[in-house]
Amino acid sequence: MTGLFITIEGIDGSGKTTQINLLKKYIENKGFNVIFVREPGGNKISERIRKIILDVNNKEMDNIAEVLLYASSRAQLVSQVIKPELKKGSIVICDRFVDSSVAYQGFGRKIDINIIKKINNIATRHLSPDITFFLDLDPKISIERKKEQKKLDRMENEKQYFYNSVYHGYLELAKKEPERIKVIDATQNVEEIHMDMTNHLEDLINKGIYIQ
Repeated sequence: MTGLFITIEGIDGSGKTTQINLLKKYIENKGFNVIFVREPGGNKISERIRKIILDVNNKEMDNIAEVLLYASSRAQLVSQVIKPELKKGSIVICDRFVDSSVAYQGFGRKIDINIIKKINNIATRHLSPDITFFLDLDPKISIERKKEQKKLDRMENEKQYFYNSVYHGYLELAKKEPERIKVIDATQNVEEIHMDMTNHLEDLINKGIYIQ
């Protein structure tokens, strides 16, 4: 028995939360056991690391320290939650994973991507998602949507040029791994986005990737 590992990626304001909730309900209605986790976070230790990473008072955080903190949170999540649940045959949906580190710290912070990948291979024990949905949203729209939020965390407070780099990083990743990373137009309405995602998911299940 083996599970299915699904990750959802996208810049802030792309609608990840809404689509994750819809996808979780869709899969549960088919009778599967679904586990949802978020990054950074997902367990007691990782949630404590999350507070450090996103605290607006930690503006002086070193970029390498940021990479290592994300990887530390991820290592605990993979060890404590994701891998055990996959072994049980669960479908795990994760809000962000290694692609986020490559996009945000690699393309956004300009840290050597090979270093980020090596660190995260150790952290994840070489675990890779079976399918990743990238919710494609122009950074300009993201910035406008964030203006409606009352409180922004340390990462959300970054400037538009940073998010432009992150966005193009995601597009580069999608070009390199089209079989895994499915680009979804996040400017569509909620129902259309959900349908695109479930169609890709059904294709994956029909290919026998998920065995219950």
